[in-house]
Amino acid sequence: MDHITFLVAVVIVTALAFDFTNGFHDTANAMATSIATGALAPRTAVLISGVLNVVGAFLSTEVAKTISGGIVDDTLVTPGMIFAGLVGAILWNLMTWLVGLPSSSSHALFGGLIGAVWVGAGEHGVHFDKVVEKVLIPAVASPVVAGVAALAATYLAYKLTERARKKPVEKGFRYGQIASASLVSLAHGTNDAQKTMGVITLTLISAGALGHDAGPPVWVVASAGLAIGLGTYLGGWRIIRTMGKGLTEIQSPQGFAAETASTTVILTSAHLGFALSTTQVASGSILGAGLGRRLAEVRWSVAGKMVVAWLVTLPAAALVGAVAAYAVKHGGNTGTTVVALIGVAVAGGVFFVSRRNPVHASNVNEGHEVTLRTEPPARVGTAA
Repeated sequence: MDHITFLVAVVIVTALAFDFTNGFHDTANAMATSIATGALAPRTAVLISGVLNVVGAFLSTEVAKTISGGIVDDTLVTPGMIFAGLVGAILWNLMTWLVGLPSSSSHALFGGLIGAVWVGAGEHGVHFDKVVEKVLIPAVASPVVAGVAALAATYLAYKLTERARKKPVEKGFRYGQIASASLVSLAHGTNDAQKTMGVITLTLISAGALGHDAGPPVWVVASAGLAIGLGTYLGGWRIIRTMGKGLTEIQSPQGFAAETASTTVILTSAHLGFALSTTQVASGSILGAGLGRRLAEVRWSVAGKMVVAWLVTLPAAALVGAVAAYAVKHGGNTGTTVVALIGVAVAGGVFFVSRRNPVHASNVNEGHEVTLRTEPPARVGTAA
């Protein structure tokens, strides 16, 4: 415990805060389509997802090892760099959540860490070959693979049931969605919760509390799982609306196909140690499911915004992480304090703005867009 300094403790708490934002940012990946089709009530959906994210966190540590000893040189990393990288990731998560944009929490984390380590230790502190192999290639391939699989599964689902009565088919696929959405949540825990485990493990290695190439201790696995599970339970309703209603109007056969495709891709990548974006996988699956149903409306403008966000996420988070790392490196404790205060202030501002036009369990399916008001919402009894 002598290695757990105040800064290390701050980094661990910040990492769990990121894990929490990852949870509510990515709830939509598992449950958006089930909520949109009515297969699960909103509150029930996020409860199931939260519990299974915790369970999934204990099933594998391959992705955690990729983070802690793969994309950056753990012999050059300091807790201050990790703190700076986490700040970049958290702020990007909050900003994209505010506008209901399903960007990648994973790429926000990778970008923040890469920017911070590059400034703090130089470009040789980043293993760019591993970034390409473990991050960039899966980022391009995974949504395409998931989308094609969901498209084919959707086409087959409608083809095989075209002569059956519509209501029994819808009911059967809704039951199937309960299982498939649950599997996505379990898979999400095996992938995304591990990223925070990897960050905390990297912090402990950099502080000398663990040896190089060490895996995450049990308490790290448990705390990361609980943090992402709690964030998932609180529900990222703004992004759930975009994923469930914004890309396409989802019917239960499409939802089942999309969730099954997402689960397959995510679990396969977790087994191989690929730290892919579950958001991109789920989005690709939903888009594929939309294309697989004849005459289904696909909102390409929303899809285009999401792709732009995917392209911008890593460099944007890297820029914030780099600026924060510069302040920490040259400002010491004062710089760290300033970065922390700015981060808290921005987070508070985002929350305040979100309250002007809240999206919650009761109204999540009432529209397909997330808008921002420039003025407070009207009081009851007055004009909206």
